[in-house]
Amino acid sequence: METLWQDLRYSLRVLGKNPGFAAIAILTLALGIGANTALFSVVNAVLLRPLPYPQPDRIVAISEKTANFERSSISYPNFLDWQRANSTFSSIAAYRSDDFSFTGRGEAERVRIGMVSAGFFEILGVTATRGRLFTPEEDRLGTTPVAILSAGLWQRKFGSAPDIVGKRITMNGVAYTVVGVLPANFYFQGANYDRAKDVFIPVGQFTDPFFQDRDVHEGTRAIGRLRPGVTLTAAHADMDQIATNLAVTYPNADKGAGISLLPLKKDIVGDVEPFLWVLLAAVGFVLLIACVNVANLQLARSTSRSHEFAVRSALGAGRSRVIRQLLTESILIGLAGGALGLLLAGWGTQAALRALPETLPRAQDVALDARVLLFTLAVSILAGAVFGLAPALKTSRPDLQQSLKEGGRGGSGTHHRAQGVFVVIEMAMALVLLIGAGLMIRSLVDLWSVNPGFNPRGVLTFSVSLSPSLGVNPATTRSALRQLDETLENIPGVEAVASTSGSLPMSGDSEYHFWLEGEPKPASESEMKQSLFYVVQPGYLSAMQIPLRRGRFLAKQDDQQAPPVMVIDEDFAREYFPNEDPIGKRIHVSIINTEPEIIGIVGHVKHWGLDTDGDAKHSIVAQAYMPLMQIPDQVGSGPGPPSSQVVARIKGPAAGMFPAIRETIEGMSRENVLYDAKSLEEVVGDSMAARRFTMVLLGVFAGLALLLSSIGIYGVISYVVGQRTNEIGIRIALGAQQRDVLRLMLGEGMKMALLGVSIGIAVALALTHLMVNILFGVSATDPLTFLGVATLLVVVALLACWIPARRATRVDPLVALRYE
Repeated sequence: METLWQDLRYSLRVLGKNPGFAAIAILTLALGIGANTALFSVVNAVLLRPLPYPQPDRIVAISEKTANFERSSISYPNFLDWQRANSTFSSIAAYRSDDFSFTGRGEAERVRIGMVSAGFFEILGVTATRGRLFTPEEDRLGTTPVAILSAGLWQRKFGSAPDIVGKRITMNGVAYTVVGVLPANFYFQGANYDRAKDVFIPVGQFTDPFFQDRDVHEGTRAIGRLRPGVTLTAAHADMDQIATNLAVTYPNADKGAGISLLPLKKDIVGDVEPFLWVLLAAVGFVLLIACVNVANLQLARSTSRSHEFAVRSALGAGRSRVIRQLLTESILIGLAGGALGLLLAGWGTQAALRALPETLPRAQDVALDARVLLFTLAVSILAGAVFGLAPALKTSRPDLQQSLKEGGRGGSGTHHRAQGVFVVIEMAMALVLLIGAGLMIRSLVDLWSVNPGFNPRGVLTFSVSLSPSLGVNPATTRSALRQLDETLENIPGVEAVASTSGSLPMSGDSEYHFWLEGEPKPASESEMKQSLFYVVQPGYLSAMQIPLRRGRFLAKQDDQQAPPVMVIDEDFAREYFPNEDPIGKRIHVSIINTEPEIIGIVGHVKHWGLDTDGDAKHSIVAQAYMPLMQIPDQVGSGPGPPSSQVVARIKGPAAGMFPAIRETIEGMSRENVLYDAKSLEEVVGDSMAARRFTMVLLGVFAGLALLLSSIGIYGVISYVVGQRTNEIGIRIALGAQQRDVLRLMLGEGMKMALLGVSIGIAVALALTHLMVNILFGVSATDPLTFLGVATLLVVVALLACWIPARRATRVDPLVALRYE
């Protein structure tokens, strides 16, 4: 310990005498360590940290498995059967999301609802901070409406009133009695349930008539807690048997359907995991490049200290003692760089979250916690050891006679070679990072060039919940929605408007089962054909600018009094009418029990996303459009006041129209609520958020790598020029021209750069196949990307060499000859 304390004090004195070197080394490491810490804090929160529930590894996400979807929403009657029949879960609970109009306390607003079954919070180990949770008796139709408030809504609407339990709130025109308040730190994420909820109500009280239909899946999912000692494999076998029994009992709804089980954490993380691991590997390369740069600095600096170490060796210091002293200095620099990097990581983490605010799962868990601090400490010490080891080993064996004779300058040959090796390593790693970033950029460019089948520019989308006083009468609902469209159409600057029901492209989905006219009705839904369905008003085609291929689109006369009609897309026609004209044909839609006539064919819309439409997970691509006014009463009379999603095409800047639209809607009734407003371009952009996030961070890391490697090669050539000043002066004195000296110095740098690029290409060819699953439209070994990045790196290296090489051509021979 006494020796260690001596080494620390001496290291501090040495660094204090060389503040420029210390500052550059610490800042270089801080960039690398800070970037690693920031990204590790995200990886730690999303992938490594367990869920914040008791025994989280025992909680399983449960969903249905169909021919087209590995993980689909479930029907509520099936869920009830799962609850009763399973023997491997101590408890199973259902959940779904909705939005209700909250009225009676100030301005009307739309609140996010979590519909959960009794036992949901108990599975997650959550207790109410005030009041209680739901009872099984309350989780049924016809019982008194009750609600549990989130801590946020309790504070915002009620000022955290302590007597909140027992009070009533009004949502969708229905009075609910508050029975409890949840903790402030509670949140839950799952499929179709990715935003914080304001109010929770029992899912069993949901009054939509189709919710109790075994054939209908209304966005419901489930979670379960495994019994002690039960494995996931055993639970799979148990639930598979239940699915088999249900298929026998209810063949129309459940034949061919299965039950999918997945650990809840895996369900939450979803497809973001491969992106994060690629980014963590990339940022590790940045840190290695930073370490190599500081090692180069150490090597250059050790030349001026060769006399010092020769004296120490001559006085009896052993090799291990010299190595320990140098490693102490390096680790001290590493720790200082880690401390500064931690400050940079705090800013970098928040910047990363802003780049992907909603699509990143568990974003609220991202923080610089104890594990992240330990990671930073370990990385700092390791970085110090890595960049300090090579210089320490080189310097610990000085040539005593030569070093003492030179009085401090020392020989430079071995150091020059070692520095050259480091630069080659830097260039190779920078090339790998740049190729990764280039492939992601190419993917995103290719994605943006994909035609989505509609024109998102200038289109606003928003949802409207009309006044609860309108009730749930189907005729009233139709009239209110017609009036809404007509009112919005009259706003100056609005070109086309259409109310819709169900879903928009890249935002939710609705699938219907059907069979073709003239075919016998299939024995079960699993044997029926399937299509995506959009229920829209006539202005939808103009608002979205979807091309009409043949026939006509929906019109105002296609109302509840007219014969049922529908429009299909090209994929529908190609798949189900391959050798005939579909116009004039009819299909039988199972859920609404009608046979609409096909009146037109429109272009295909990439509903699932620019990169996923038609893949294995999203194999339903056929699309059909039905008039909103022709939806049967039993379908259109759902619970709550009339609501609709609206698309509006705007002349000029679209975002500036939101205030006028909001004012118009609220002018129709003070209880009308506009919510979830965004441009359609944002919707398209959100569908590529994970790729965009990866591209941005890979680009940042690649830029850092390029900067650090450029500094590295600049430093080495500057060092070589300084060491060879005498030689250059002699060459000039003997008649060498400036171009000869310039060629000599640039040649030194280009040898290192080209060797690094060659090695980097070989490494990239081996590693980029790991990115195959996150690329689109470009090969992992795309020659254009490889060639372009290699050329860029060589040009940057050439520029980095040019400045010191140019300086070498200006050496004064008289000064150089006196250099000794």
